[in-house]
Formats: sequence, C-alpha cells, structure tokens
Amino acid sequence: MNNLIDLARHIPTPDATLTVAYSPIRLPMVGRRPLELRLTAPANGSSLPIVLLSHGFGPSNYIPSKDGYAHLAQFWAERGFAVIQPTHASSRVGGLPSDAPGAPFFWRERVEEMKAILDHLPEVERRAPAVSGRLDDLRIAAAGHSFGGHTVGLLLGARLDGEDFSDPRISAGILLAAPGRGGQDMTEEYAARFPFFDLDFSSLTTRSLVVCADADDPHFTTRGPEWHADAYYDGPGAEALLMMHGVGHGLGGIAGLDAKETETEAPDVLEATKRLTLAWLQTALAVDEPAWAQACRALEGLATSLAQVSRRATPDQARSANNESA
Repeated sequence: MNNLIDLARHIPTPDATLTVAYSPIRLPMVGRRPLELRLTAPANGSSLPIVLLSHGFGPSNYIPSKDGYAHLAQFWAERGFAVIQPTHASSRVGGLPSDAPGAPFFWRERVEEMKAILDHLPEVERRAPAVSGRLDDLRIAAAGHSFGGHTVGLLLGARLDGEDFSDPRISAGILLAAPGRGGQDMTEEYAARFPFFDLDFSSLTTRSLVVCADADDPHFTTRGPEWHADAYYDGPGAEALLMMHGVGHGLGGIAGLDAKETETEAPDVLEATKRLTLAWLQTALAVDEPAWAQACRALEGLATSLAQVSRRATPDQARSANNESA
C-alpha cells in the first residue's frame, strides 16, 4: 500500500508478487571492461517476458547505472516481467573512461551493449540460478528514459544518417521522454553538440509506446514539450502517445525517488506512469491482451486528470475512414 496514491488506484494493475534480483552480473565485451547488469524477476513462474531498461544521462552519479530506476524495474518485475538493467558506457559511476573513443555519451556503444545482453542471455541465466530456464527470449521489449529513449529508438528502427541499428529480437518498445527530432528542430548550440539526435523516425516500425510530460521543458529546442512526442508522429510503429499531466522530464520520479532527476515529485502521476506502461507491456507481449484497453478506460473516468492517451489509427480504421469520406 502507498498512502500517497489516490487517483492512480483506479487504473487496474495486478497485485505485486515476490521477486528475486541479481547484481552485478558481468558480461564480457570485446576490447573493453565487462558490462555490468542488474536482473530483477518474479520469484516464480515460467516463460517470463523480458524488458531491457536503458537508463538516461541525468545529473546524479548513480541513477545513470544499473542501480537507477529501481522502483520502476521492481514494479514491472513484481507483476511478471524479467527486467534487465545495464550500466551503460556513458555511466559516471561504472562506464568507460572519459578519454575513451565516443566519450562522454557513447551513444553507439550503448546500442551495442543492449544487443550484447541479447547475445548473452544464456550466460545471464547461468549467473542467475533462480531465473535459469525461465526467460522467454521470444518476448522481448526495450524501454528507455531520456537518453535511454534515444538508445531504444535506434533499436526499434530509427535511423541516423541512413544507418540501421534495429534488432529484430526486440518486438516492442517504450520511449520515456525521449529526444525528438534533431537538426533544425534544435537550437544551433545543441544541434552542433548532439548531431546524433538527428534521427529519422520514419523507419521506426517496431510496435512502440511514446510517453511524454506536458510540463517538460526540453532545453535542446524551443518547441516545448511536444518535441518529445516526435517519434509518435513520425514513427509508423508508434501506436500510442501517453501524455502525463503536471510533471516534467522526470515523469514524477521515474528515474529515482527523491533524485536530482525528479524535478517534480508527483506520486500519483508516477504511479499512473508505472501502471499504464505495465499495461501496455502486458498487451504488447501477449501477457494480458485486454490490459492496455482496460487501463486506458480508467483515464476516461476518475483518473482522467493524470494522463491522456492518443492512438494511431489501425490500417482497418484508416481504410474505414477513407471509405466514409469517399
């Protein structure tokens, strides 16, 4: 129970179950130090769907690592998912040296780290005995917050200078306050500093959910909060946009409770973010097909002040609309 939660209680979610966690799991990486992971998973059950959770590049020392986003990973794991969190090369506490090629953002290395986890899933299971044999490598999603959203966007099919970084093993993704279009959509200063933000989302075809906040103030652009929704408007695979109300880039505390990244503590909106993303994962990975629809219906009732969902028309809906207009 959480005494700080009120309206979000109306968004249905499964009861929490016992979990197990393993940290650090170390995977070998060619030509560099090992990649460290945290795995959090239900203590019971089989054929567990997998979520790779990519951290951002926030101001805290420890949040951008396998030890950040703990309450989000725990929430998903308590309700049926095996959540794997890497400490990316960009991490201050456990990343690569600041003089290594690609520093300080290591955007390309971050993508390769996520793929390395998938390459070494049998090794991950071997190092986590209570989870061994229980992961479903046919049901894999990737989720990322902020700079982690950039990493996940590339894995879902967004391209940079025509280069394809996608991984077909990932069948669904969530972009949490991810960067929007680069180039001319950014200020001149930030466009020069972050040329790798200039993604082409038109090739993002993997099924995905885009999550933004209506009080986000992206300093990379003058466009305002809607900048973070670009993947939804440009990406054919982005089936829904979830706009959280009254919070900023931290989505009410998604990176860590009481962390520097949490500019606005909003327990109710944070809980709604966790419940809604969980419901979307349940539907997208065929855990509970009606879950997303049921969660969205709650936003039409008592929880309406917490968030708003926009949905892309399905091909059948688009054909029907065209026939009616004709």
